[in-house]
Amino acid sequence: MTNYEPGEQRVELLFRNGTVTVVGIVLAFSLGFLTQWASNPIPWTMVDLPTVGLISLGITLQTIALLKLLQHTSLERTKFDRATSQFVAGVVSTVIGVISAIIIDFIQLVT
Repeated sequence: MTNYEPGEQRVELLFRNGTVTVVGIVLAFSLGFLTQWASNPIPWTMVDLPTVGLISLGITLQTIALLKLLQHTSLERTKFDRATSQFVAGVVSTVIGVISAIIIDFIQLVT
């Protein structure tokens, strides 16, 4: 078991477990979107590279955050907050990538 500093703030185990569940579910949706988008009948072009980059970055950040939250030390408040911030950054990157993919696909369909 990990030794904690006496005055160190800790996160409730139940709260941390709920956060791990949310991170896992959102990560699964992100991976699912990437899989669906990859099987889209519209061929990929160089225009799609930034979108792929944003979604991939977001998924990577979400995965790293999940791995950090699964560690015993994530019960330390500072480590929990860092992992949560990293997860939020991953979600933001993925959302921007998804919106970009939708806009690019729409433009390609209309033209």
